[in-house]
Amino acid sequence: MKKLLMLVTALCIASLLTFGPAPADAGTLEEILKRGTLRVGMEPGYMPFELTNQKGEIIGFDVDMAQRMAKAMGVKLELVSTAWDGIIPALLTNKFDILMSGMTLTQERNMKINFAEPYIIIGQTILLRKELVGQIKTYKDLNDPKYKVGSKLGTTGEQATKRMISKAKYISYETEQEGVLEAVNGKIDAFIYDMPYNAAAISQRGQGKLVHLDQPFTFEPIAWAVRKGDFDFTNWLNNFLNQVKKDGTYDKIYTKWFVDDAWLKELQ
Repeated sequence: MKKLLMLVTALCIASLLTFGPAPADAGTLEEILKRGTLRVGMEPGYMPFELTNQKGEIIGFDVDMAQRMAKAMGVKLELVSTAWDGIIPALLTNKFDILMSGMTLTQERNMKINFAEPYIIIGQTILLRKELVGQIKTYKDLNDPKYKVGSKLGTTGEQATKRMISKAKYISYETEQEGVLEAVNGKIDAFIYDMPYNAAAISQRGQGKLVHLDQPFTFEPIAWAVRKGDFDFTNWLNNFLNQVKKDGTYDKIYTKWFVDDAWLKELQ
């Protein structure tokens, strides 16, 4: 037995000396550098993270961050517009390298994809018909069968509404814009969605019709997503995020999209 073990060990050592260690599969970072392009998947309908201006260009917070990311890599940027309901499958089938679309990091999603560290924390808020001001002060007041509430299909807004406002009549919408318009027109009593989007929507089309109850009632970390097992890319993204938060880049982009509202003129 000892002779056999010694023989196997000797053969393994000889194999390593002759051929060296087996090469690892090329990761996403290597593919991006070889291709010379960073492909970013997003659904351009979620203000102010990503949206389309009058010229048909995709703009937004995530777009500006993606531009800085590509610059740091020394490559070109390609934005891949993708429908929300197919955005995770598109990432998994290599339609793009990274998902940057204001996605909430949830345990369910994390079973399918990996996330970098969160880059912003948001929560669900309420766009309320102005006629209900005084009657409705928090989401708990909406939890009644006499109220109709809506959110976007397949989002954490929908999940939160079904879980926390379960007694109200719920209506699901394909897009955020459709849900806000229904609230403006009085078809629903409240639209439940992410705070940054609701803040922009009230300025864009809800003034005089809706009131924003802007105190979030959920805790939702937003993060960039990559395919599972892509640890080198995840590590790079975390280091990139740390750098831009320390050198002032993040604050500049955040102010542009979440504090100032000059970008709204590009939509008119």
